[in-house]
Amino acid sequence: MFEAAELIDNDFLRQFEIKIDEHLAKIEYSLQERKIFLTKLIIPEEINNEAFSKEFLTLVFEQIEERNLSVMPTCPVIAKFVRSNRKYKRMLPVGVRI
Repeated sequence: MFEAAELIDNDFLRQFEIKIDEHLAKIEYSLQERKIFLTKLIIPEEINNEAFSKEFLTLVFEQIEERNLSVMPTCPVIAKFVRSNRKYKRMLPVGVRI
């Protein structure tokens, strides 16, 4: 869907970003020790659909996995994504179930 788009980890604003045309989708986060808390998913209405959301979240989780961080999804949409994708459940901290 957005092969030409690049996922950016904006450390300053603490968010993952991807720009599609003039629209900016982002996931806000908080980083504490070796855990990343995914707090808010913001996708503009013009590009918001299930396929885009799934692909965007997949890119974010792959980048987090490369950094060997545990994931704490505090946003309901992101928690639902983790529940429906078993391979990302292993990224939850020990003792955390969603």
